[in-house]
Parts: sequence; C-alpha cells; structure tokens
Amino acid sequence: MNNTILITGGAGYIGSHTTLALIAAGYDVVIVDNFSNSERWIPARIAELAGRPVQCIELDLCNAAATERCINEIRPAGVIHFAALKAVGESVADPLRYYRNNVTGTLNLLQAMRQHGCNHLVFSSSATVYGYPEQCPIDESAALCAINPYGRTKLMMEQAITDISSADPDFNAALLRYFNPAGAHPSGRLGELPRGAPNNLVPFVAQVAAGIRDRVRVFGNDYRTGDGTGVRDYIHVMDLAQAHVQALAYLQRERQDLVVNLGTGQGYSVLQIIQAFARTIGHDIPYEITERRPGDADACYANPSLAQALLGWKASRDLDAICADAWRWQLHLGAA
Repeated sequence: MNNTILITGGAGYIGSHTTLALIAAGYDVVIVDNFSNSERWIPARIAELAGRPVQCIELDLCNAAATERCINEIRPAGVIHFAALKAVGESVADPLRYYRNNVTGTLNLLQAMRQHGCNHLVFSSSATVYGYPEQCPIDESAALCAINPYGRTKLMMEQAITDISSADPDFNAALLRYFNPAGAHPSGRLGELPRGAPNNLVPFVAQVAAGIRDRVRVFGNDYRTGDGTGVRDYIHVMDLAQAHVQALAYLQRERQDLVVNLGTGQGYSVLQIIQAFARTIGHDIPYEITERRPGDADACYANPSLAQALLGWKASRDLDAICADAWRWQLHLGAA
C-alpha cells in the first residue's frame, strides 16, 4: 500500500509540525517548499526530531511543469497543501502577488494531482473566509465573505477544490478552516519563525518578553468584548497538526469530502494573551494601547463540534501550554 504523503509548504510553521505528526502516525512524507517564507535548515531539524531522514524537494508550485514532474515521480497517496502566502496586510498592499502565488499554485497542484490519479487532498484554509462573523461561536454553515485579498484567495482555492471534487467522484478533499495557530513543538526545537516583525500576536509577545521589541502594541481597547480588546481563538500548533493526520485518515477511510473548523471554541482577548505570557515568564510584559486596525472584528472563535463528531478530534492543549511552548522556542532562537 502506498503510504507516501506530499506536503506542500512542509518547511513552514504548520507544515513542519504536521510533517512530524504524520511520521509519528506511520506515513512516509515528502516535503515540497520554495523557501520563500521558511528556512532551508527546517527539514534537517524535522529529521532530527523524527529520528529519520525526510525527503525535501525545492519547488515552486507556480511552475506547472515542475509541479507535474514532482507528482509524477513521487506518486503520493495524498497531498496536504499548506503552500501559500499568508499575511493579511501584505496581501492588501500587493494583491496581485497573492492571487498569482496562492491561486495559480493551487490550480497547478490540482492539475498535476488529477493527471496522475492522486485523489486525496487536505487543504489548509482559514477562518478568514468568514469575514466579519455575524455571531460567535462560528460554525461551518456561517456565511462566507472574505474581506481581504488573502482571505479571498483562500476562498477561491476552497471553491476550486470543491468544484473539482464535485466533478470527479474519485477525488476527495478536506477543507480545514483554522482559527489562530500558536505555540511550538514541546522540544523547543521547532516553532513559528517570522521574518521581520511578526504578524501574529503570540510570537510578537514572545519577542517583547525576550527584549527584542520594547512593547506590545494593542490595536484598540473599545471593542465589544470583556476588556475592550479583540478576542480570538488560539489553537496549539500540535493540536492543529494532529487534525491534519485525522483528516487524511478520514479521506482514505470514508472517501468523501469534509469541511470543518479547527479551533478550541474558547476566545481569549489580546490582554488575556499578554497576561498569560506574563505568568509563563514570571514578570509583566509592557504594552500600549494604540488605534484600531481597519478590518479587525470584535471577536472570532470557532464552534469545533463538527471536527470532533467526524474526525474524533478535539484540541487538548490550553493557553498556558501555548505560552510555555512558544517561550521555550523563543529561548532556543535567542540562544541560536
């Protein structure tokens, strides 16, 4: 039985942790990455943690011919597709780059998969497809209304995948809508590695805690939330990685499509995240309240019950674990 899974963007934050989870589950994994937003030493770190070599191919999915050759040579049993640009602000400033990279790369991958009979795809989607949520918690029946170019590329990719699956009964896909991935591998040897100023809150707080940045900027304190700061659903990257393993197993077992939210069902405010990290390191973390950012919703957190019902998956790590693991990774980066 073919047990090889191709992971696009496998050297990235979520991809690297999912690679480890797949190996632990008994799969053979091949990483594909163009390293535009990741480091070339990551596959070696994955291999170190896994205790076995990991094949890695440097490839840009926007190169259709190279993508087709890769699928033809590897002949994977399934693909987990992470490869995409992912910064909301950057997508607003340079939308053409996002549409070209995210949508074109995905279409090339789908074409190659169909050409070579690879029928299982797990897709890295996002809660951004919901736009401004009408109510929380958000379930999968909520209206889809992406409000920025990054979110619209995710929604376009979802739609293309769904249309192809509808046209071909042999092709099945799992669309996994993440909320806010955070944390790191408990070893402290693998985690989120932003280039420049982090776009996500937890690594930014970690850099302030480490003295790399002077304070956390809190964008607005007049939201309709308990303390006035924005509320989000933070999910540990290790829980998120495990969900991909279970989604892949679902496709292989049930041979039918899947759309699920991946979150904890619990929202935490920006100030609660700062306070939790302060508990982890044992002292206060400086912050300042600044103007709201355009486009930020008051609250956004998941109803993850469908993932539990269909996949038997539930997030098991809490906010303290997220902060402890993120800090352990930050300390490792500071010592590197």
